[in-house]
Amino acid sequence: MRTSQMAQAAPSRRTAPAARRPARRGTAAAQRRRALAALLVLSLGGLTVAGVVAFGPVGDAVREVTLPLRHEDVIRQQARDKQIDAALIASVIYEESKFRDLTSNAGARGLMQITPATAEFIAGASGGSSFRQADLATPQVNIAYGTYYLRYLLRRYDGDVPLAAAAYNAGETNVDAWVSKAGGRASFRVSRDVPFPETRRYVKGVVEHRNLYARHYRAELGL
Repeated sequence: MRTSQMAQAAPSRRTAPAARRPARRGTAAAQRRRALAALLVLSLGGLTVAGVVAFGPVGDAVREVTLPLRHEDVIRQQARDKQIDAALIASVIYEESKFRDLTSNAGARGLMQITPATAEFIAGASGGSSFRQADLATPQVNIAYGTYYLRYLLRRYDGDVPLAAAAYNAGETNVDAWVSKAGGRASFRVSRDVPFPETRRYVKGVVEHRNLYARHYRAELGL
């Protein structure tokens, strides 16, 4: 999430999740598969994610590295609660952090890279009176807040996934200016009208990885 610029809105109030679910430890077999997959990915070099995922006999092991999925129970729960496609949530997490707990130079935190200002907006809008910035390190809270913001953006842009993804990355103020300059949503094209190469790559990645997660993790994501 590149910026915390937001338009005024009146989202429905919800109680922000406070409990942290313990992370599940991977089995020895899963750890061995990931180690094998890492070696295979190094040997496969320049293949695309889509090509590697479909590699065949070792596809499941390679997929754990090239198209990771963690906290799928939280993603399923948030997708149901907020009526958002679980594969879309997973693809945003992939683009933001590759499912790693990161903190950016701008202070964006966690799996869905939520800035402090955005977190405060979500906490206020959702009734999270007990929220603390440190809570963003908790996968349960981070995914809940990121999904809340993603739903807000999808509603703001009438379900247009590329626009919502662009706003998640570059901010609503930028997206609104680009759409206006293009002559409206009907004529707006990400590839042509978004001046930031990072945002163009981000939107393309979200769309492509949403399809990959839906294809390869249907059961895990409850699709």
